[in-house]
Amino acid sequence: MKTDKSDILTCLRNSGDYVSGQQLCDRLGVSRTAVWKVINQLKEEGYRIESVPSRGYRLVESPADVYSESEIASRVHTKWAGKRLVFFESTGSTNPDAKHYAEEGAPHGTTVVADRQTAGRGRRGRSWESPAGRSIYFTIVIRPAFAPDKASMVTLVMALSVAEAIHEVTGLDTGIKWPNDIVVNGKKVVGILTEMSMTPEMNEIQFLVAGVGVNVNQESGEEFPEGLRGTATSLKMESGQQFDRAGLLARILEQFEQDYETFERTVNLSGLRARYESRLVGRNAAVRVLDPAGEYTGISRGITETGELVVERETGETVLVYAGEVSVRGLYGYV
Repeated sequence: MKTDKSDILTCLRNSGDYVSGQQLCDRLGVSRTAVWKVINQLKEEGYRIESVPSRGYRLVESPADVYSESEIASRVHTKWAGKRLVFFESTGSTNPDAKHYAEEGAPHGTTVVADRQTAGRGRRGRSWESPAGRSIYFTIVIRPAFAPDKASMVTLVMALSVAEAIHEVTGLDTGIKWPNDIVVNGKKVVGILTEMSMTPEMNEIQFLVAGVGVNVNQESGEEFPEGLRGTATSLKMESGQQFDRAGLLARILEQFEQDYETFERTVNLSGLRARYESRLVGRNAAVRVLDPAGEYTGISRGITETGELVVERETGETVLVYAGEVSVRGLYGYV
């Protein structure tokens, strides 16, 4: 039987103290030799593990920003979000990968993670290549029971979860540029792309995939594509600190699981709306709505329980702006 390194890491990390070799054997159903081999592999990867006769093993320190399947799995404490994890050192984009696994029957919560993307994709088909060791890229498979017209709200749920998790881990003040960009000090740190697959009859959702990219440890704007250098930033650039990506990813998944379950109970944003609006950038400020039918300006007043942006036009008329191909910009910059 194969011993998963994440199982050993989880046991050591959760204990916080010495765990005997026999305890590990009993808990994982493997031999002492198998445990010893995995402990040595972890040591070779840079984990500091003390081995004391008659006491067992104790995790002293993890390598800085180690980002691997076993490390991430050992950090995720959820019921379903990320419980099945697929990790790539490099891939084209995690969204198509997640769709592939979903089409093959991957369960709700399956999460595809990559250290590097070579064909990342954003809104309106924009693509870019992303270096390793800097960012978080993941896509989660969602199998909802609600109607297709409710699916767009999942993007807002994810935006709230990511914004709050980043704030909790880094202390940075995160805002949400409606509907789903996360900004810090007026610049974008997170992009989210949610896609839907329908049943052949086109009346039910087969699955959703919600992809997230977080700029974590980039050190300067030179690391971004030329067209994004004026609008993008990273958590390290804004704080001066390097962050542990596995720990941040785990916290995002935990927060999303909690928020998604809140959303699922009502299939609207009533349980999350106040928190979302508290982070909504430009609320009660002037915005320009870039609608293909004609641009107009107004005051952003918040969101509805179904995720539309409420804009009060200069005439006093209230307009609901729907996410999709409509963009909203502040009058004085990106946000």
